Amino acid sequence: MSVPIRLEPDVLLGLLAGSTSRYEKRLSELAGLYRDDQAFRSALESDNGHPVYWVEASTPDEEAGALTIGVSVLLPGRIGDEFAMTRGHIHAQHSAAELYYGLSGRGVMLMETIDGRTSAIEITPGVAVHVPGHWIHRSINVGDEPFTTLFCYPTDAGQDYGIIGDAGGMAQLVVASESPAGWELRDNPDHQGYEDHDR
Repeated sequence: MSVPIRLEPDVLLGLLAGSTSRYEKRLSELAGLYRDDQAFRSALESDNGHPVYWVEASTPDEEAGALTIGVSVLLPGRIGDEFAMTRGHIHAQHSAAELYYGLSGRGVMLMETIDGRTSAIEITPGVAVHVPGHWIHRSINVGDEPFTTLFCYPTDAGQDYGIIGDAGGMAQLVVASESPAGWELRDNPDHQGYEDHDR
């Protein structure tokens, strides 16, 4: 049986005291994520090789009912007219939900279902988003500073990162605009639909 633990996010450094794992992604590992290949190649030429987003998480045990709690940090930037984003995923156990709570910066949680529904909710410090089970989701930084969230999901939920790539990307893109929010949704012409393997 596990014991209670203390977790302390460091918003300035993007760290989680008490974490048991760290996951990093560099720009060079995100080929195919953005539609504008020329802009992506141009960004790679000036890239410093540092992580563009990372996750520090605490998974103290894997018993039934256990929770994984962590901090996700996504640096600002744009590739073409698309804002910096994570790869995104649906949980391997599709019924698993996830909570995101904004700690710093300004971002959007883009969510879609296999049957074609879409939701995009802006997250700022103090705003929480409940991502229900059966929703594909990714974080997008629409601000000019690191977008940091605290998240929590069932440890046995797992992640399926391939579903988005297999579909040609998510059905909607979050792109820069002249709107007051500075961003808008646009149809992704490369999206081919999600394979119907819901479970």
